[in-house]
Amino acid sequence: MSLVRIAIIGAGPAGLTLARLLLNSPNLNVIVFESDQSRMYRGQGGTLDLHPDTGLEALKKAGLWEKFTKHARYDGEAVTICDKKLQKYVRLSGAEEDSSRGRPEIDRAALRTILLDSLPSDMIRWGCHLRAIDENHNLVFDHGVETGFDLVVGADGAWSKVRKLLSDQKPVYSGIGGQQTGDGSLYTSCWGQRSEDWMQTGSCEIQSPESIKKTIREEFQDWHPELFDLVGKGEDAVALSLYMLPVGWCWEHRPGVTLIGDAAHLMTPFAGEGVNLSMQDALMLSQAILRATGSSAPTHKLLAEIRAFEKDLLVRAERTAAHTKDMLNWMMFTDGTPRSTIDKFALRMMTFHDKTFLEHVRYPLLAALIKGYFFLYNLWY
Repeated sequence: MSLVRIAIIGAGPAGLTLARLLLNSPNLNVIVFESDQSRMYRGQGGTLDLHPDTGLEALKKAGLWEKFTKHARYDGEAVTICDKKLQKYVRLSGAEEDSSRGRPEIDRAALRTILLDSLPSDMIRWGCHLRAIDENHNLVFDHGVETGFDLVVGADGAWSKVRKLLSDQKPVYSGIGGQQTGDGSLYTSCWGQRSEDWMQTGSCEIQSPESIKKTIREEFQDWHPELFDLVGKGEDAVALSLYMLPVGWCWEHRPGVTLIGDAAHLMTPFAGEGVNLSMQDALMLSQAILRATGSSAPTHKLLAEIRAFEKDLLVRAERTAAHTKDMLNWMMFTDGTPRSTIDKFALRMMTFHDKTFLEHVRYPLLAALIKGYFFLYNLWY
């Protein structure tokens, strides 16, 4: 039986997780193409919280759970939701591994290192910037053309070149822009409503970390001193605009090409679901590929498996994207937030990962309790 050749475009969490899950199949030849020049080419700042039924499940299936626990930060489960005056509406303390609420944090750089270290070095081709993928699924890179793949997986992020073959849809601006600062131990994200051209028309010099930090301090000067003290302290600072794909966007199935991760369902970070959904994509796609390559007619079976995978992905993506957009609207586009929306926020966070709970008789009771609690809280404070 000839090997099934698979090209994965992008060495982010989705692409690397998929590569790891396919690593030990004797029927596959998998290559990851990454535009970065090396694994240390770009800073991988920021932190991620992984969830039991998605991101953490993928790591367990990949045999990387023990590696993950060495880097996991269970104290990162601490959450405080407050207003600019430091009036607290929700406050959850950090945890230990044995008392975890199931959503430990890990630095983005640490997750990438775990995944990269689990793969043979020759499985990843660095410095391969994809220019286009043509109608015959030939991959056009800066260095030349790569051909002969049975499946091309676009895990190439927000501005995916693979997605362009499947759809004309581009990411749309969410209405939110801001700055991120960090020093390697503390990262602060400061988001707000901004016009799409704010980087070009504003007074902030976006190439200057000092100018970015100065802008942050000016914007937060009337906030509580403890909150003001958190912003603008990092050595590094970058300006960012947040984009997303429309809720419910889908592409027409095309044999031999598929998408996972942000390339398939780019969303804002306000629900903490993006990377988890991406790693779940990788898990589900790996299972589809392995079922196909273990059959007597792998090429034919692969077509059917990918079609079924995409159908499932689009259902998962639409639900999660709608949830994320709700959280975005409640946090960033509703007057009086968090005071006016905290009951909706809390109820959603408690029930989103339990689909059956929404239909359970306990749901109306829980909703009434949460709404009643915050109604009294707002009256008191």
